[in-house]
Amino acid sequence: MNIALWAVQIILGLMFLFAGSTKAFSYEKAKTSMPWVQESSKGLVVFIGLAEVLGAIGLILPYALGIAPILTPIAAIGIAIIMILAAGFHIKRKENQAIGMNIILLALALFVAIGRF
Repeated sequence: MNIALWAVQIILGLMFLFAGSTKAFSYEKAKTSMPWVQESSKGLVVFIGLAEVLGAIGLILPYALGIAPILTPIAAIGIAIIMILAAGFHIKRKENQAIGMNIILLALALFVAIGRF
């Protein structure tokens, strides 16, 4: 079970680190690759990106370093909340492909949260 949890943590961490850093630090690139970014304020997009980057760091580092490992499942819950909000946003915009990905990432984040608590 520990190996599966680590595999999911690393996959989620890398995905959110990449996606979040694009939103937070490369706004123009995010604007061209994600249609919803064009209709959202830059501040909101950067905030979401920073939240995703911090969540990615929280998924891996605390448990890996043994420093406050309780932060790892808390970060997974944070990622799950982001995915619930993202799914609602994409439902409103009728972006069905994005909703499916949000649900998959939500399930993986909940798996980590439950497994690490």
